[in-house]
Amino acid sequence: MQLWTGLGNPGPQYAMHRHNIGFMAVDAIAEVHGFAAPKRAFQGWIQEGRIGSEKILLLKPGTWMNESGRSVGEAMRFYKLTPQDVTVFHDELDLAPFKLKVKIGGGHAGHNGLRSTDAHIGPDFRRIRLGIGHPGHKDRVTPYVLGNFAKAELDDLTDLLGAVAAEAPWLAANDDVRFMNEVARRMG
Repeated sequence: MQLWTGLGNPGPQYAMHRHNIGFMAVDAIAEVHGFAAPKRAFQGWIQEGRIGSEKILLLKPGTWMNESGRSVGEAMRFYKLTPQDVTVFHDELDLAPFKLKVKIGGGHAGHNGLRSTDAHIGPDFRRIRLGIGHPGHKDRVTPYVLGNFAKAELDDLTDLLGAVAAEAPWLAANDDVRFMNEVARRMG
């Protein structure tokens, strides 16, 4: 069993924020792979399903970004999983928009959702870094990440989310390199 968590903020007013791309990714995976309807659990929403032969739990913490780790830790402990069973989808300022990288462990680079998750389960989980680009100056970061994707970006966003969902079987099989390559090929 694996626990895949999307980071974001709950509520319709935040749905299209760059900071919510993690929520968007798990929603796309759930839709493409026919996961069960979300249920309230672990201070968030959880969906169960299968990708290939792997049982996957999709979690969207309802604790706000800065407290995401509380929800992730609670679910991980309940299912007796380890940090190596956890995958976190999150926005990444230091990647070009709509690029993707997979990384195991590491720091939080100022990302409060990752900082909280590190604090609650340790740093040794898999991270799916979804590029949103940088606004150019650190003073513009907060309004940028808490702003909606621009209309001109929506096609690229849809393509990325579709590619992540379509290639999720490689993630489920722990073939991170193939997953990254196949997503990049689709984004061509």
